[in-house]
Amino acid sequence: MPMLRDPSVKYNAFPQVPLANREWPGRVTTSAPIWLSTDMRDGNQSLIDPMDAEKKARFFDLLVRCGFKEIEVGFPSAGATEFDFISGLVKNGRIPDDVTPQVLTQSRADLIRTSFDSLEGAKTAIVHVYNAVSPAWRKIVFGMDMPAIKQIAIEGAKQLRDNAARLPGTDWRFEYSPETFSTAELDFSIACCEAVMDILQPTTDKPIILNLPATVEASTANIYADQIEYFCKNLPNRDRAIISLHTHNDRGTGVAAAELGLLAGADRVEGCLFGNGERTGNTCLVTIALNMYTQGVDPELDFSNIDEVIQTVEYCNQLPVHPRHPYGGELVYTAFSGSHQDAIKKGFAARERQNDERWEVPYLPIDPADLGRSYEAVIRVNSQSGKGGVAWVLEQDKGLKLPKKMQASFSHVVQALADQTSRELGAEDIWHAFEGAYLATEAKRFQLVDWSETHSGADRIFAGKLTIDGTPRSVSGRGNGLMSSVIAALSESGGPVMDIVDYSEHAIGQGSNVQAAAYVECRTADGKSLFGCGLDTDVATASVRAILSAANGA
Repeated sequence: MPMLRDPSVKYNAFPQVPLANREWPGRVTTSAPIWLSTDMRDGNQSLIDPMDAEKKARFFDLLVRCGFKEIEVGFPSAGATEFDFISGLVKNGRIPDDVTPQVLTQSRADLIRTSFDSLEGAKTAIVHVYNAVSPAWRKIVFGMDMPAIKQIAIEGAKQLRDNAARLPGTDWRFEYSPETFSTAELDFSIACCEAVMDILQPTTDKPIILNLPATVEASTANIYADQIEYFCKNLPNRDRAIISLHTHNDRGTGVAAAELGLLAGADRVEGCLFGNGERTGNTCLVTIALNMYTQGVDPELDFSNIDEVIQTVEYCNQLPVHPRHPYGGELVYTAFSGSHQDAIKKGFAARERQNDERWEVPYLPIDPADLGRSYEAVIRVNSQSGKGGVAWVLEQDKGLKLPKKMQASFSHVVQALADQTSRELGAEDIWHAFEGAYLATEAKRFQLVDWSETHSGADRIFAGKLTIDGTPRSVSGRGNGLMSSVIAALSESGGPVMDIVDYSEHAIGQGSNVQAAAYVECRTADGKSLFGCGLDTDVATASVRAILSAANGA
């Protein structure tokens, strides 16, 4: 069946929110929200193969290391496996004192009781009760009217109150979700929440958590923000509630919806690391946190070793983190395009001249080093790459800083290799190409064996032992400097006639035994440019090798 040319006959546009004088567009995020990871509940129930106890324990420890203070550890009424794992966390003392476990349950008396029992003995815990309130669920799923749906919420609140009284050894906190909030009537969601608050009697010191989920993302993120602001402005006793967000990603804007929802007045975000979850997933907590970080706001979560986080998440979920996933993907700090590579290379060079830590590198919104990533992988080379990328790889891998014109010349060698192989070229490929073009002695016409230098007045005399076309030869030449005398010796021995156009050198590494790199650009009598590079622990020998390298290029 083809797509409809007039989809309006089947799908309705999402209605606007009657919100006058909305304030959220002018607000700025200045502090971290309360974070709730639901990887072990919402994320887990979305996996092809749910996590076993070993994987859940590993995931829990990861979340603690990352700094989460509220963790939804499961759905204990789902079965013995879930119940035993959650109960084991408590009994075995696995939950740090500053971390609050949370469990989820439907608004049913037996399920709520089981949920409390799973956390008996915990220092503090959150029990989260939900029931769906939107028209489609009322009509299609439950066949109930508004008063009946509201009564489910009231009965659930009573069960929360009574079970907390039954187990007074734990500091119980309560969360209520008008499930399917984003597609429900706002005033009805407020009425359900108000009824729950009337039963539980939260205070400003011990507020209730009201979670407002985009169970199915059905509108643009700005409309969800309007819904949150409307709810916050119209909820009685707003100061006795923590407003929590639980956005899904059906339209691909789960992160944006959560970020705008925080601007609209919410206090808390529920989600998963790297966005795992039902259908298209939950909002990605890593992305939201690091978005804040790039704006100068401490997210109060630690992703300093993001590769370790990814490895654990992939192991536990048995799902890969996409190579292009924001901040964490394998390729998100990688440039293949020549113009991108050149801009990044210049950005890093500018940082070396800076007097402060302010980050301003083109194409990189965050410093990869802050997340434990190295700079070596920032620029990678394929057939789309340019001279800047090739030069960057050589500098990062071998410490070579090629002059700009030599970069352009060598990039043609690499381009030909990339076209020939039709694949990405690694640092080893590029180094082998550089050796073949400038350094390798085998099959080269001019090879250095030994040399010495003497002075005669203002002139310098080069005396060298070379292998020329495979035959050992003694050569000599006179010039006003070492390199000109080497060129003279070559010319007198059947080599090319050249003039020096440019020369540069630098040390590779630090210390007393560093190697010197010398670069030379020469021009032949017919105007051809030749480039050479020499490496040696002695800088003068490196310059001699650079001249021979250029001559070999003729």
